[in-house]
Amino acid sequence: MMSGLAMLASVTAFAGGTALAQQQAPAAVPVGTVLAEKRAIERTADFVGRVEAVNRVEIRARVTGYLEQVLFRDGEDVKEGVPLFRIERAPFEAAVEQAQGALERAQGALQNATVQRERAEELLKTSAGSVAVRDQRVADEKGAEGDKTTAEANLKTAQINLGYTEIVSPITGRIGRTKVTRGNVVGPDSGVLAQIVSSDPMYVTFPVSQREFLTIKAGAVPVGAQAPLVSLKFADGSTYDQKGRIDFVDVSVERATDTVLVRATLPNPAGKLIDGALVRVLVQSEQSQEKVVIPQAALIADQQGAYVFAVEDGKAVVKRVKLGSELGADAVIDQGLAGNEQIVVEGLQNLRPGTPVLASPVTPPAGRS
Repeated sequence: MMSGLAMLASVTAFAGGTALAQQQAPAAVPVGTVLAEKRAIERTADFVGRVEAVNRVEIRARVTGYLEQVLFRDGEDVKEGVPLFRIERAPFEAAVEQAQGALERAQGALQNATVQRERAEELLKTSAGSVAVRDQRVADEKGAEGDKTTAEANLKTAQINLGYTEIVSPITGRIGRTKVTRGNVVGPDSGVLAQIVSSDPMYVTFPVSQREFLTIKAGAVPVGAQAPLVSLKFADGSTYDQKGRIDFVDVSVERATDTVLVRATLPNPAGKLIDGALVRVLVQSEQSQEKVVIPQAALIADQQGAYVFAVEDGKAVVKRVKLGSELGADAVIDQGLAGNEQIVVEGLQNLRPGTPVLASPVTPPAGRS
């Protein structure tokens, strides 16, 4: 039989081993989790595009004269038909009066030539005149008619030039900085006086490769509700609050880049889109796809790429993922998750692969789609 002393030693050794095992067992780390969910995601293609005004007009002087007034402020909105510049009118008004006087003289000469031709015809009937004289009077009348036509044209030209002394806006839009100031002599050789661009709606043009072109199915672009939807993102990452549709695909491929130019039209009621600005263009395809969606807060990146921690059998497990597009505060996962996994979004800083965890569901982050 085992002595009492031996039995006591054995019990003590067992108790000590149990206590050591308890000290070495890591404590479960509390984490917050959300379920990876599957959603119907509209497939999008991402491009770099440039904003373009639908209408763009360069304002130029069509007659030469002294610039009396500049009737707008740089950068303001102008309406079609509103005066922008005013050139001195007096010399052109004098030209109109001079042309009017020339026309009246031509009209008088024609009237006299007509009377002389009629008199020659009457004399010829009574044999008191000659055919040669009658023919000369007919030729004089024709010449007078030509002079009257020329005078009328000169008067019309003078009136047109007088109208050009007031330069008006041909379109509604926003006018840029004036290139000339009051007191200068301007004319057709003065170049662009100012530029006006329309502001609502706006075009966005972007080059699309052949492969992407087939993916978004932009080849047949019906005008209407079935054309692919387009949304924009600005340089600071913010999303434009209006959407548009593709309305034009160029008729040929740019051979140097093997791309085709695509254009979309978007409303711009608040003037946020500025002519010439670079933007990210997101084109939505017609068909949606089932994709796994998780909060972006769950994503971690290292040299091998992106991954998340999932909870399996009470332990943290690394799941390598391939990212798709962004969806608000969420990320679309193309590969690596099947859906319904418990994904850790809180307590990530304390995790290592295989760490025991105590998982608790949390409310999805604010702003999640």
